[in-house]
Amino acid sequence: MRKQKGFSLIELLIVVAIILIIAAIAIPNLLRSRIAANEASAVGSMRTINTAETSYNTTYPSVGFTATLVNLGKNGGDCSAPTSTTACLIDDSLATTSATSLKSGYYFALGTSAALGYTLQGTPGGSAYGVKNFYSDGTGVIRFNPNAAATAASDVIQ
Repeated sequence: MRKQKGFSLIELLIVVAIILIIAAIAIPNLLRSRIAANEASAVGSMRTINTAETSYNTTYPSVGFTATLVNLGKNGGDCSAPTSTTACLIDDSLATTSATSLKSGYYFALGTSAALGYTLQGTPGGSAYGVKNFYSDGTGVIRFNPNAAATAASDVIQ
């Protein structure tokens, strides 16, 4: 009788089962890592916008703070002679972020505030992108709330 070479069906099923168990352990960790990376990117974007708003206010004191992200970017113009509508302070990938476009899984909305100069909201595009809502204003402090829209009373990012 000849000895057959290869693996039996049982051996292959055991290997597949082991691979599935490892995948079941690894995939949730991968998703949590992606969410953490998106949230870190959102905080970085918020810091960039805060810095750009301060620079904008210093450069254009007669205008004050801008109420739109588009004015902080290139806004379709060139950056050879920046103006108050084409300040060229942030990248267009961040300047064009709106209610329909995401940056690293987050929507960013800029508004004006008489007392604080401006307000900035960072909202995740869904639970697969992030769980924290971010808020900042003219003080430059970034705050977060994991359960609802963040406000000036939310917890501070350390």
